[in-house]
Amino acid sequence: MAPTSVKMAGAVSAVLVALVTVPPVLAHHSFATEYDKTKPVSVTGVVKKVEWRNPHVWFYVDVKDARGRVVTWGFSGGPPAFLMRQGIRKDVMKIGDVVKVEGFRARDGSNNASGGRVTFADGRSVFTASAEDARPD
Repeated sequence: MAPTSVKMAGAVSAVLVALVTVPPVLAHHSFATEYDKTKPVSVTGVVKKVEWRNPHVWFYVDVKDARGRVVTWGFSGGPPAFLMRQGIRKDVMKIGDVVKVEGFRARDGSNNASGGRVTFADGRSVFTASAEDARPD
């Protein structure tokens, strides 16, 4: 291979590596950027969906609002590996479970929040957020 071809191949390889590694880094967000520590949220409802994947676990809870309508709240948890190291397994939360979730509302005002603490109907409680996230009192 000519020296120019080797340089070109190296440059193309570097660009491909950057394209593959940058999106996951950009997808991760800090607590302070996404959630408002001054706006605590506490809702009780039924688990609708659980997504156990990187960069964060997400779970969705159907909650009845003041008018009796069902509103779905989305909660961001910690990374799966972090939760597993804390002893929280993928099957801890199942569709249909009644849970109380405490966290902090999304800065954009949507029905999304950090999922700090989840308490089950039987009284079990788990902390589902990342280590650096604010904890509900």
